[in-house]
Amino acid sequence: MTAIEQTEARPRGTRLPRRARRNQLLGAAQEVFVAQGYHAAAMDDIAERAGVSKPVLYQHFPGKLDLYLALLDQHCENLLHAVRTALASTSDNKLRVAATMDAYFAYVEDEGGAFRLVFESDLTNEPAVRERVDKVSLQCAEAISDVIAEDTGLSKDEAMLLAVGLGGVSQVVARYWLSSESTVPRGTAVQLLTSLAWRGIAGFPKNAPEQH
Repeated sequence: MTAIEQTEARPRGTRLPRRARRNQLLGAAQEVFVAQGYHAAAMDDIAERAGVSKPVLYQHFPGKLDLYLALLDQHCENLLHAVRTALASTSDNKLRVAATMDAYFAYVEDEGGAFRLVFESDLTNEPAVRERVDKVSLQCAEAISDVIAEDTGLSKDEAMLLAVGLGGVSQVVARYWLSSESTVPRGTAVQLLTSLAWRGIAGFPKNAPEQH
């Protein structure tokens, strides 16, 4: 049963442990925010989607922005975890590039559409939202730059510039690939982007012996 089906199937008023209820409300909110955008979404819609009364929703989240930020925090952490896991998945640098690119593609391809909350929010002028989006982009770049600096001997600032470029290219191309309904399979798209990035990054001198 999918998360949506579980939400629809749960009878109104079912008592859940606090953490489970919070997760249920976040799941319902994600569906509504992704489908309608922040401004068009209403707490009534989210409560209805979750199968709870509005007072129950307000017990967990004082307002719509609080709910949105909690959801944003969750999905920013998911992206950062995916990038760090990709970087740690191998010591082969070409495979690292591929794994990191694929982490971004997998993130935007997720059927829940959470990436839209992070990269395509209609609330980007809200300082608390902008702060979180900028922070996760910076954290992902820092994780990538640590690997680049360690491997190449470039300065921290130089490695960071390359890392911001790699991360930015990955998420922009992945979003284009999804929104354009490209006929290029995900694996092929990742391979193409990896080849492009690797031809550039592999040109920098290495501290360690060349692996590939």
